[in-house]
Amino acid sequence: MSTLPAPGASSPAAGPTVVVRTVPLAATDPLLAYLPSGRPHDELLSWVRRGEGLVGWGAALTFESRGADRFAEAEAWWREIGHRAVVRDDVERPGTGLVCFGSFPFAADSAESARLVVPSTIVGRRDGQGWLTTISLDPQLTLLENPSVASDPEPPRDVAFADGDVSPADYAHAVAEAVKRIGAGEVDKVVLARDLVATASAPIDPRWLLRRLAERYENTWVFSVAGLVGATPELLVRRDKGLITSRVLAGTIRRTGDDAKDLALAASLARSSKDLEEHEYAVRSVAEALAPHCSSMNVPEAPFVLHLPNVMHLATDVAAVSVDDASSLTLAASLHPSAAVGGTPTAAAVDLIGELEQMDRGRYAGPVGWMDAHGDGAWGIALRSGALDPDDPSQITLYAGCGIVAGSDPESEVAESDAKLIPMRDALASD
Repeated sequence: MSTLPAPGASSPAAGPTVVVRTVPLAATDPLLAYLPSGRPHDELLSWVRRGEGLVGWGAALTFESRGADRFAEAEAWWREIGHRAVVRDDVERPGTGLVCFGSFPFAADSAESARLVVPSTIVGRRDGQGWLTTISLDPQLTLLENPSVASDPEPPRDVAFADGDVSPADYAHAVAEAVKRIGAGEVDKVVLARDLVATASAPIDPRWLLRRLAERYENTWVFSVAGLVGATPELLVRRDKGLITSRVLAGTIRRTGDDAKDLALAASLARSSKDLEEHEYAVRSVAEALAPHCSSMNVPEAPFVLHLPNVMHLATDVAAVSVDDASSLTLAASLHPSAAVGGTPTAAAVDLIGELEQMDRGRYAGPVGWMDAHGDGAWGIALRSGALDPDDPSQITLYAGCGIVAGSDPESEVAESDAKLIPMRDALASD
């Protein structure tokens, strides 16, 4: 594995040449089934939805950065790697050739680092077309044989849950204080999160979590980057040959499991002034951030209700046409943090999060996804997720957050956060 320093830390001439080869792959097995056993959890990579996307393993190159310039430094590093790459791509689609996976901390002052990982092996599938990519620093790159399906992962054992830095009582108190601040006019909306720590009796295999999430939440993007694992329903931005799309979620109600009741709840969600207000803030923040990079944009007048197994969300799909060469990562940086995970106005809401939340979110609620050498890629918001402890892989910290507006009730927000923890809690179950 090779790690390059941040831009400016050394001469560009010191960087390696990356050799990349992509060939078609005729394979119909689930993508996640190819992730091999026995790999460190931070070298297992995924971006999969409804059976398509990318998985990768190994680490030909990695990059880390912290602070306010983490996006710009990552972008500069990736451009430099692209300039050095020798690529033979027999498929030539977004996601083929040179590709990195990445995840970024929510806050500029987080103790966590932004991570980019260039896998040594990638298996991808799009519109039924499969491919295999190998990436190496060895100029005599030898293609691997077609990958085989790996052995099934073992489930976590003896999982116990404990409050993290923010207990349910702490969270209710923070919500109540946030409602007071909103009433005083400091912010219109703020998103507050809480954490839950899960500990097993042996190292947790992320492949188990990914398979469980993909089986139960096929309408989400199931991701794994550097030990951050989850299934996000929210697409921050996708850039695909000039077309830019974003799925905005804000406004949530818990499902009951009774179809008739859930239909009634969906109708009430679509009429809820509190949830519609929260959603409007989120959509507006995305549209305003994308506008400088777009020649035209379609923003539906009203949201639809997205049905997931555990909750329902108000959702809006924004589509736009790119007017410049901004990469998918540049677009993600311009959108982060959206009102869906930060609040409105952004700067004041982020300051209030730092004051009231009393924890470091790490990479929770930050951008997570992938990008190719042309700048095409997809970045979600790292929701419904957990971060495996790098020093103790038998422990994972789960996160969930809720948008707080003037009409928010503390106990209801605790219940909503419980609902949002269900996907990861269930993924840790062995039955």
